[in-house]
Amino acid sequence: MSTNTSDTSDTREAVEATDVSENPSASELAAEVEALREELADLKADVDDDGTSMVIVSTKGTLDMAYPPLILASTAAAFGWDVTVFHTFWGLDILHEEKSKNLKLSAVGNPSMPMPNAVASLPGMDSMATKMMNKKIADNGTATIEELIEVSLDQGVDLQACQMTIDLMDYDEEDFYDGVTTGVGAATALQRMADADVQLLV
Repeated sequence: MSTNTSDTSDTREAVEATDVSENPSASELAAEVEALREELADLKADVDDDGTSMVIVSTKGTLDMAYPPLILASTAAAFGWDVTVFHTFWGLDILHEEKSKNLKLSAVGNPSMPMPNAVASLPGMDSMATKMMNKKIADNGTATIEELIEVSLDQGVDLQACQMTIDLMDYDEEDFYDGVTTGVGAATALQRMADADVQLLV
């Protein structure tokens, strides 16, 4: 039986070529591992921070209206969003360390209150409604305004205090929680809003 020397040589070269391609050197493996590590780091960065930004303008200082901006802000920050909450006019009381602990719930003109306006307008009804809401918050283990502010700041939310309102209300910078950004003007707030992906007015 005859053997074709040329065919045998070609087969040997093909096998050797295959062995080389399937068995990379240590330096080639190290380079591939490093490339994979860099790719993984990039993917992790994309997951940790999707680049979404949000600005919330908080204008009301009642107990029920203090919750929405803080809940939205802390939740968005937990998703890795860049969040700013600009507090202006009565909304500034949310950041006031003393006043935030005594925010009231207005019973008048609130369609969700289980009482007619004629009754809600009676003296002492706001205090009673506030007391009832605070009891419900405590009974349900809901976070207080103070706790939500602390969580928001810990997660990197930029809680801003309107400088014009600070001057109008004759507040001092020391009146606010540690970590609150003071001295923010309307122009700065507007620029931040223009650059944000999501803008909300509460």
